[in-house]
Amino acid sequence: MSRPAELTDAERIAVARAYIDALVSHRGDDVAFAPDCTRVENGLKTGFSGDHLRRSLNRGPQFRLIKSVDVREATVTGDEVRVRFDLATKPAVAGVGVGAHVDETFTIPAADGLIHHIRASIRPRIVR
Repeated sequence: MSRPAELTDAERIAVARAYIDALVSHRGDDVAFAPDCTRVENGLKTGFSGDHLRRSLNRGPQFRLIKSVDVREATVTGDEVRVRFDLATKPAVAGVGVGAHVDETFTIPAADGLIHHIRASIRPRIVR
């Protein structure tokens, strides 16, 4: 029996992009989480399992505020896929809103193509 082919870097970036797209679409079922996937945001654990992260993307009120994401860069080093992007939120006053610069590193081994861990660094910003 032959071993399945490992995912390419582009395919693993697409796995990470599915998570980022789900921030806006709220379709967490489209994201390939490992069952034991965890997420740490600015040092605080915010994701406790693949199912928890999926439910949060599908129904979490914290994600309902996100209006758009703009991916600036995606790179792969070993098992890690690093994606840097900007996000904007829906509320705005006089054309000024809040957003964030986001730097997320996903552990996505080429052998299984699942997200095993997410480490996020988020810096708020003003959006005009």
